[in-house]
Amino acid sequence: MHILGKILGTFFGLLLGGPFGAIFGLFLGHQFDKARQYHTSPFSGGGASGASQEERQEEFFRAAFSVMGHVAKAKGKVTREEIRLATIMMDRMNLNETQRRSAQDAFREGKEADFPLEDVLEQVMRSTGGRHDLIQFFLELQISAAFADGDLHPSERNILHKIARGLGFSSEQLERRLRMQEAAFRFQRNAHFERGGYQESQQGGFGRSYATNHLADAYNVLGVDESADARTVKRAYRKLMNEHHPDKLMAKGLPPEMMTMAKEKSQEIQQAYDLIKKTKGF
Repeated sequence: MHILGKILGTFFGLLLGGPFGAIFGLFLGHQFDKARQYHTSPFSGGGASGASQEERQEEFFRAAFSVMGHVAKAKGKVTREEIRLATIMMDRMNLNETQRRSAQDAFREGKEADFPLEDVLEQVMRSTGGRHDLIQFFLELQISAAFADGDLHPSERNILHKIARGLGFSSEQLERRLRMQEAAFRFQRNAHFERGGYQESQQGGFGRSYATNHLADAYNVLGVDESADARTVKRAYRKLMNEHHPDKLMAKGLPPEMMTMAKEKSQEIQQAYDLIKKTKGF
């Protein structure tokens, strides 16, 4: 916890301006401590080379949840629903009590009005050493959290664009990822219905419409057009699997707490590819 700025700010403010000076000095000291909190991380200064793998993973983990908190705050006051969605993300990662407390603390930091988003994103870039796969995973994690309730608020979309720019992605690249995530949300929901025997119970036109939409979502999960040939689909599948392979991401610095999320993503890509192969006879 950084309090040096507050102490010095209050002292000199009181010395120079009395009680009102002390209040102003406390405010300035708080701003100094907030900046120092992020700039004295293992990744500040000399970049990722001076930090251990464990330190880089911890910083990535905290940055991810603090930015999630910032995205949740985009709609205004963080409601119980946003907190519940953050809890769902923690549950998906199978966090223990210590990890959960760390995630909750980071999430609360992200909700603060003076949260230094640009600074945190710069640190993510430094901490990952510019590794595209990790940076992409960080962005997809924010998109997944924003989509956890099946809807994306306009203010959430705006803040996601800001995050994407800070991570080096264009607006077009973000919109493509948003379409893929929206399709992935529907694809997994429909897959859940299938496992429960929902599809088999449908008759006639509705069942055919369901199957067609499910296939369309599978194509969107892979980021390819429905008219794509077998070679194009396979190339997209291999590229995505290479980018989201859990072991490769782990080796590049993905926190072990997030391995479950990476595995879920790779399984989702595999399921979409398998459905297209089965349906099209590739």
